[in-house]
Amino acid sequence: MTIVLLTIKLMPESPSSDLKAIEAKAREILEKEGAKNLSLEEKPIAFGLKAIIIKFAMPEEKGTDTVESMLSEIKDVSSVTIEDYRRAFG
Repeated sequence: MTIVLLTIKLMPESPSSDLKAIEAKAREILEKEGAKNLSLEEKPIAFGLKAIIIKFAMPEEKGTDTVESMLSEIKDVSSVTIEDYRRAFG
């Protein structure tokens, strides 16, 4: 089984969006899909808007389409972008 390392950027709809609620829902979805070594951080973008950067490992066989569509359905999420996708060795 090949493991991939992903970095995904979630953009909220507005600066007033509840980032903690978005992070909690994203963590729940990703853990359910088999994500390991999950880390989330907030990154300032502009004018008070912050993106949520998620880094994790998961089996390559799962694919990214399912994860992207599930994350995009989270309330107050404007967009989901895969920033980095790498195969892990080891």
